[in-house]
Amino acid sequence: MDVAGNIAAGAVSRQSAGSEPTQDTPVEDKERRRARAVRVALERLGPFYVKLGQILSTRPDLVSDVLIDELEKLHDDVTPSPFGEFAAILDQEIPSWRLRLRTIDVVKPLGSASLAQVYRVTMDDGGDAVVKIQRPRIRSQVLQDMKKMRRVARLVGRLAPRFNELIDLDAMLQVIFNGMQPELDFTLEAQNMVDARRVVKEFKHLTVPKVIDATPRVLVQTLAPGVSIGDADPNAFSGKERKKIGRDLLAFMYRGYFSEHVFHADPHPGNIFVHPGKKANIIDWGMVGKIDRHLGMVLILVLLSIAQNDAPATARSWIELGHATSRADLHGFSGDMSMLIPKISSASLEELNFGVTLSTILMYATRRGVHTSPHISLLGKSFANVEGSVRNLAPELSMVDVFEDAMVEIMGDLFSEVLSKKQAARFALDLVIGGTSALDYLRKITRDLNNRDVTIQLGVLKGRGYQEVGHAANMMYIGLGILIAWVWTLRTRR
Repeated sequence: MDVAGNIAAGAVSRQSAGSEPTQDTPVEDKERRRARAVRVALERLGPFYVKLGQILSTRPDLVSDVLIDELEKLHDDVTPSPFGEFAAILDQEIPSWRLRLRTIDVVKPLGSASLAQVYRVTMDDGGDAVVKIQRPRIRSQVLQDMKKMRRVARLVGRLAPRFNELIDLDAMLQVIFNGMQPELDFTLEAQNMVDARRVVKEFKHLTVPKVIDATPRVLVQTLAPGVSIGDADPNAFSGKERKKIGRDLLAFMYRGYFSEHVFHADPHPGNIFVHPGKKANIIDWGMVGKIDRHLGMVLILVLLSIAQNDAPATARSWIELGHATSRADLHGFSGDMSMLIPKISSASLEELNFGVTLSTILMYATRRGVHTSPHISLLGKSFANVEGSVRNLAPELSMVDVFEDAMVEIMGDLFSEVLSKKQAARFALDLVIGGTSALDYLRKITRDLNNRDVTIQLGVLKGRGYQEVGHAANMMYIGLGILIAWVWTLRTRR
């Protein structure tokens, strides 16, 4: 409860914050101590709360800048436990492991997190690999933590309905729950890796480790050579190689966001390994985000509107990512975008960061009463992490240039999908259902006009027919936007 109280205090600070002073005042020093206490408490509470804190670090609409600074320091590293605690799990999950693993470095784990420990091993065929073993009883602990937080979210929803209408804590927690499932069942993480390896084949300078064996609590995979991209020496790579790795990393992530609708949710430097002359490895597929096609398509419109310095289009597209609440100030939000977007679009290509941009717009939207899909927080975190990882190796690379180049292929994929037989049939059905209802209303209005008995009522089309027509209109709007954006990206490449 102390953690919740401190986070709430941070939220109040965010709402009442004014201009930044040049040096800390006693009040600000107290706030920093409180923020630090929140971070330490979350780390002690365990993996679920660390993930929650990491998501909150992308929500400037909910917590103060001081608390965000601390939450961004959250890490999941813990003191290594003796191998004996994990040997029993290996015996239960892979009884033949002593025969299949020639050696295992039990003295110095490659990694020690609150959910699992990772060891370097040599397979019976002499190949290098790693084995990740889940900590005893950790899955039940995390599931219990999830249940407790869901009860808290529902209580907040009842006590503060207006706040919950805007934020929807239960939905936000569900995104975290879904994203963490592969970390609790390694067979799901293994499937994520298999799926990612299928997609990554199209990128010459990237790869994903190969799954050797997987059970719910043990994952064996090939070893990723090299070092973390955050620890790599850029001078050890040629300029051409650095840029190619950076471009492929960004393009691969864009493909996940907008074409596959499945993406690595935590591509921070520690999860990307590089080695001169070899492909970069993207590891740790336990935290994965999944979005639907509609959200991905609208997000493309948002980012292209930002790149084109089109504030009204940015505002309209962003509202489509969620909805206007009962107290929304849409004119105010549009005005905010008119002030913000020119500043963002005029920034140098090296300074532009889509992840930070999404978080900033999210802050303005919440202030103006616009509810935004909780998936945007996870997307913003992923965007910011991969952009930060790329800047470690190729800081001169233009994120916008890579985005525009990637969009040509992605737009083609999406437009082909929109024009597929399945989508055409669905769109036609929407029009038939909605059109039939609309024609009924039109006939009624015509009959009333002939009888000189017309009453206009706002909201008369709020039935099923109106909803279907509205859905069809939205799909037409998004499809037209994709077509225009596709033409624009092709034009900019000439």
